[in-house]
Amino acid sequence: MDLPMSWLSDYTDISGVTPKEYSDKMTMSGSKVEGVTNLGAEIDKVVVGKVITCEMHPDSDHLHICTVDVGESEPIGIVCGAPNVAVGQKVPVALNGATLPGGTKIKKGKLRGVMSNGMICSHDELGIEPSRLGYEPEYGILVLSDDAEIGSDVKELFGLNENVVEFEITSNRPDCFSIIGLARETAATFKKPFNVSVPKVTETGGDINDMLEVEILDKDKCKRYCARAVKNVKIGPSPKWMRERLEACGVRAINNIVDITNYVLLEYGQPMHAFDIRDISGGKITVRRANDGEMIKTLDEQDRTLINDDLVIADKERAIAIAGVMGGFNSEIKEDTTTVVFESAMFDAASVRLTAQRVGLRTEASSRYEKGLDYHNTVPAINRACELVELLGCGENVTGMIDVLGNVEEPVSIKFRPDKINAFLGTDVSTEEMLEIFARLDIKADTDNMILYPPSWRPDLLAEADIAEEVARFYGYDVIPTTLMTGATTCGIKTPEQKLEAQISNILISQGMYEIYTYNFQSPAMLDKLNIPSNSPLRNQVKISNPLGEDTSVMRTTMAGSMLETLARNYNYRTKSAKLFELGRVYIPNGQGQLPDEPRTLMIGMYNDVDFYDIKGVCEEMFAELHITDVEYERLTDNPIYHPGRSAVIKSNGKTLGVIGEVHPSVLRNFEIGVKAYMGELDFTAIFNCTNRDVKYTPLTKFPAVTRDFSIVIDNTTPVADIEKVMKKAGGKLLTKLELSDVYTGSQIPDGKKSVMYKAEFKAPDRSLTGEEADNIHAKIVKNLANELGAVLR
Repeated sequence: MDLPMSWLSDYTDISGVTPKEYSDKMTMSGSKVEGVTNLGAEIDKVVVGKVITCEMHPDSDHLHICTVDVGESEPIGIVCGAPNVAVGQKVPVALNGATLPGGTKIKKGKLRGVMSNGMICSHDELGIEPSRLGYEPEYGILVLSDDAEIGSDVKELFGLNENVVEFEITSNRPDCFSIIGLARETAATFKKPFNVSVPKVTETGGDINDMLEVEILDKDKCKRYCARAVKNVKIGPSPKWMRERLEACGVRAINNIVDITNYVLLEYGQPMHAFDIRDISGGKITVRRANDGEMIKTLDEQDRTLINDDLVIADKERAIAIAGVMGGFNSEIKEDTTTVVFESAMFDAASVRLTAQRVGLRTEASSRYEKGLDYHNTVPAINRACELVELLGCGENVTGMIDVLGNVEEPVSIKFRPDKINAFLGTDVSTEEMLEIFARLDIKADTDNMILYPPSWRPDLLAEADIAEEVARFYGYDVIPTTLMTGATTCGIKTPEQKLEAQISNILISQGMYEIYTYNFQSPAMLDKLNIPSNSPLRNQVKISNPLGEDTSVMRTTMAGSMLETLARNYNYRTKSAKLFELGRVYIPNGQGQLPDEPRTLMIGMYNDVDFYDIKGVCEEMFAELHITDVEYERLTDNPIYHPGRSAVIKSNGKTLGVIGEVHPSVLRNFEIGVKAYMGELDFTAIFNCTNRDVKYTPLTKFPAVTRDFSIVIDNTTPVADIEKVMKKAGGKLLTKLELSDVYTGSQIPDGKKSVMYKAEFKAPDRSLTGEEADNIHAKIVKNLANELGAVLR
């Protein structure tokens, strides 16, 4: 947003403040200044002169030798090649040593033998647009008006001494996309009075309601629509002061009526549009949604195709404007326009933005509407336009105004808690000082009930934090005390669960495994590939309401499918072997309307050159590192994912840790894996609860160990885990090591039996065991094996 400093002075007085001081202070109060530009900075030593004499150059058929009065003691001679130079003209003269836009420097010198002490300039050489002049100048030098003062600076004549401040306005401050909004911020920043006069409209008779009718059909997209009429319009150029202000803001002057709408847009931040009443068929304006495929030619003479979501201004026959974006070519202001309808409306921000993006138009109006405007601003803006009509003498205001309301929002109220604001900011601002800041910002305060009422033009003030920001920026960010962060805010540590995750990951990686990450969502058909029965609880899955597709429509209840998909992908890519693991989540529904449970699962998978004991060894190593004791492996027969004779449930002290085993051959076929694969599915929470994190150092005993061998014959169906369980129980604390040496079945062993050999080590921490003590423990173990499992010594 560009702000001419002279325009700012209409509303508040900051005389004596330099552009640098102004920029710094406004930036510190939250209105970031990008830079300050002097419009005539590149022009120097160019003055108004009068041509006294003009004669043809003796050695040229197009050069003229002129004597020019530039307000000095003596006229100067200038050689000029313009065809329109003539005696009596007042012209812009670049003196010796002058500079022009683009860095051009003027120096005196001879042209065809005649000394030229300067240059008479054209409008192009001065960088002046015809719109700033109000007319299209003739070819050649620029001829100035007769009232231009000889010797005066040309920059003063054309308003080029203006300092223009460029602001970077954030999208949450639509009020600052106006001269008045920035002036209000300026007054609050510099603690100066702020004055905006109420526009006064002189009405000359007639009644707009006899000329026009307005109806809003979509009151959600059109919050308010105001209309006024001007008759006996005289289309012509705007006065010099208006053209200069528009040009300073980067807006090209067109004609007085269009310039008035642009002037109000810049001044009030309220977009306006002017219609030729002759082009409003039936004398009725309807604010409605466009019909699908409806066409409109906009002011840029481009045909636009509309859809039902677009809002249009229409008469009884067709659309005459795209609401909030651009007017229609079919109702533009023409040279013979005599009666004009001014529109000042408030349209829904999201609707305008979507329409502007879709039709490929971004205008000064749409850029403001899409940020959200103040519907209270529509009436002052349209009255200001009518006031300017009278000031410019370009028409007569018809009596009355049409004002139709749509669905408007209730004003916001915010709790005022000074202590809370100070705690939030780390300040000690008094309540009185806060109230003084609010008064400068027109924030009404009910001190009895401690409630604040932000003004309607501040849609960004919605919560207590927003109010605290207002206090901070006007109290001064630079005076808020600086404090160091406390140790509590910088001390970041991992939770015990996070530490265990990292430890498990390191343990498995050290065993040659690779960690993977898979999606938490999957296809419902995944459970069919895993042979999960129809009545299994695993079939009760959380469904995704907006899935990317059928393959990602439910949340997984088991990670087995994810692991097998990854193993299958590696197998099909001809990866010779794979050892993978993943720490992830499964999702178990937890009642109607409740969020699902999300237990963590450790999934292990491997194939090729491995067997059951490899995956069992991986788990045993992990349990040993985590100090999980009393781990038992029980045969698993009822899980359809695993081979019933080659899988096991893992338990510790009666708590189930998970399952491991060979994947069922039919499941391998479903996933197109052509080799044996092994998986483990472990409960992370159960592992966490069984992990011994209070590890104490125990020194090695200095007493020797006593070893004994056990060779027993037992039923072939008895798992070795059951044998070890009985032996450990009978051996007690003195049994410090038990190692399986051999399992044998053959001709020397009865049918249905097997020979199992163990090597046991006995040791006491405080003494040397005698052979008799070791024999007694040995005998007890043999007895218990016989009584509980029917085993006999071989």
